[in-house]
Amino acid sequence: MYEASGANNDHRLRIGSLFSGYGGLDLAVEQVFDAHTIWFSEINEPVARVFAHHWPAVPNLGDITAIDWSTVEPVDVLCGGFPCQDVSTVGKMAGLAPGTRSGLWTHMAAAIDALQPEWVVIENVRGLLSALAVRVTTEGDDDERRNPDAATPGDATRRGVEPDPWGLGDKPARPLRALGAVLGDLADLRYDARWLGLSASAIGAPHPRFRIFILARRALPHPLGIRLGQGWRDTSPRQGATGHDRPESPGDRPRDQTRSAAFAGGDIRVDRGVLRRWGRYALAIARWERITGRSAPAPAILNEDAGPRPAPAFVEWLMGLPGGWVTDPSLCLTHPQQLTALGNGVVPRQAACALGTLRHWT
Repeated sequence: MYEASGANNDHRLRIGSLFSGYGGLDLAVEQVFDAHTIWFSEINEPVARVFAHHWPAVPNLGDITAIDWSTVEPVDVLCGGFPCQDVSTVGKMAGLAPGTRSGLWTHMAAAIDALQPEWVVIENVRGLLSALAVRVTTEGDDDERRNPDAATPGDATRRGVEPDPWGLGDKPARPLRALGAVLGDLADLRYDARWLGLSASAIGAPHPRFRIFILARRALPHPLGIRLGQGWRDTSPRQGATGHDRPESPGDRPRDQTRSAAFAGGDIRVDRGVLRRWGRYALAIARWERITGRSAPAPAILNEDAGPRPAPAFVEWLMGLPGGWVTDPSLCLTHPQQLTALGNGVVPRQAACALGTLRHWT
C-alpha cells in the first residue's frame, strides 16, 4: 500500500521531516498529500539508517538543535512527532518544558516560524492531553496587571469554570496542558489547527496504540514580521543526551489487551489451527492479516537462557509496515535496535486515516 517516493517529482508538494524515526508518519503524509520527502532530521544513527534506506536520495539534516533554518530548502509540508518521554503517561510526566526532551517542540516551532510551510503535521502520545506545559516568564512580563480581576472569570470553583487542578487561569503560574501549548504556539505563528485522537485498533490493528494527530494550515500567505512569542524561545541546554532515541515505551497501553479483539469480526472466520495458535487474539490477528495482505510472523524468539522475547518481525507486522522495513538484514540493526525503532514509531495506516479526516475538516 505504501511506497517511499523519490525526490525528483518536483510537481508534487515537498515534505520536510523532523524526528523522522523509521518514516511511518512520512509514509502517511506522502499518501494523504500526494507529496514527496526532500529532507529529514534524525540523530539516532541506526534509525536514520532505516529512513535513508527507503529514501536514499533524501539528505539527513541531523540534530534539529543545530540546524540553521535559513539554509534549508523550503517545504510545503513540515511533519514530525517530537519526543514523547516527558509527556507520556508511562514516563515521569515532566511535561513540555525547557530542558526536557519533549521540550524539543520549541525547535520544531522555530522551524515552522522560519520555513512557513503551508501545512504542519504533528503526531504524539495520549499524554499530550494531560501533561503540563511550562512557559518561561519573560523579563518585564506584567500579565497579572494587564488582566485585572474584572476581566477574569473570578472564583473558578464558585463559578464552576475549570474547577479541577488542571484548570487554566486558577493559579499564578498559569498551568497549561501540553496540547494547549502546542496549539497556542501554532496560533501565535498564524496557523489554524485541528486535532484528533485515534487508536490503531480503530483502523483494524490488533493493538490500541492511541495517538494524537494535529494538522495545521497557514492562515496568512507568507506573513512578514510575525514571530513566535518569547515564552517558548528558551532553548537552554537539555538534561541528558540530545535527541529522541529513547528506550522507554512511547505509548499508552491499556491493561486489558483483550480489548483489541473487539475490533475483529464481520465475515472473518478462523479455523481451529488459528484458534490454537492465537487463542483469544485469533480474530484480531486474522483481520489485520486481511487488511495488510500479510500473514502474521511468529510473535516471539525463543532463547533458552533469557526466555522468549518479542520478535521484531512480528512487531513490524503489528505496525502495518512492509516486511523488512526495519528488519531487513542489510540494515545491520540488532534486535534491540529494531525493537526500539518500532516501539517509537507510528502506524502509517492509522496516521493516514487521521490526517485524511483532518484534511477533510480543514
